[in-house]
Amino acid sequence: MLLEEFDENRNAILNPDVFQKKIENMPKTCVSFFSKKIMKHFVETYNPKVIGQISNDTMAFLVYEFIFNERRFVVMQAAVGASCCVAQFEELIAMGVKNILLVGCCGCLDKKFEEYSIIIPTSAIRDEGTSYHYAPPTDETFLDKKMVLIIENKLKSLGFNYHKGKTWTTDAIFRETKDKVERRKKQGAVVVDMECSAMNELAKFRGINFGQIFYAADNLDGEMYDPKTIMISGGKTDDYSKIIPLAFECAIEIDKEF
Repeated sequence: MLLEEFDENRNAILNPDVFQKKIENMPKTCVSFFSKKIMKHFVETYNPKVIGQISNDTMAFLVYEFIFNERRFVVMQAAVGASCCVAQFEELIAMGVKNILLVGCCGCLDKKFEEYSIIIPTSAIRDEGTSYHYAPPTDETFLDKKMVLIIENKLKSLGFNYHKGKTWTTDAIFRETKDKVERRKKQGAVVVDMECSAMNELAKFRGINFGQIFYAADNLDGEMYDPKTIMISGGKTDDYSKIIPLAFECAIEIDKEF
C-alpha cells in the first residue's frame, strides 16, 4: 500500500523555507484556534500585532504577536483538515516557532461529554493520510506525556473539569459510518477530530513540542447525528471568551518548560 511507503529522506524537493524565512526574535510558542468566531473575538478584544502571513490560493492566515502576562506568543488561526493544517504549520515552524498549542472543537464518541467539555488528547488513531509522510505506518500516535501533564496541571490549578483520552483523527467527515464509529470506540477513542494525529507526527518529525486542547461540540454516540453546538449560529460567546485565556494560561506553562 502507498501509505506504507514512508521515506526517511528529510530533504524534499519543495521545502517550507521556500515560502517563509526565520523571523528574528520570533516568539517560540504558538497558540492556534480553529474557530473563526474565536479568532474574531481575540483580535477585536486584544488588538494583537500582525508580524506575518501564511497564504495559499484559498485564503491568507495572519500571524500575530501577542503579549499575555508579560510573555510573547504567536497566534494564528489554524486551517481545518490534516493536510492543510500541517502545511500551514510547516511554514510557521520555518519562521521559528518551537512549541504549538492547538485549540479546537471535536466530535464526541461518548454521551457523557457535555457541550464545551474540555478533553486533552493523549493519543490519536491515524485515520488520515498526511501523517504517513512524516512517520512509518502505525495505527496510533502518542502525544508527548510532558506536554499532556503541563496542560492537565494547569487545568487543575484553574479549577476546570476535563477528560483525557484517545482521539480518532480522520480526514473524511462524511465517511464516519456507524460501523467505523463502533470500531474506533473499541480501539479506545472517545472523540473524533481532523488534525491531531498528523500534527503530532509533524511535531516529532520537525523536533518541536505539540499539545492540543479539545472542547466538545457535536455528538456521534447514538443512532442519529446530534449537532449540538456545532450548528448553532453564533455559538456561545461567553464560553468562547473563556477558552482564550485558558489557552494562554496553558501556553505560559509550556513556554516556561520548553
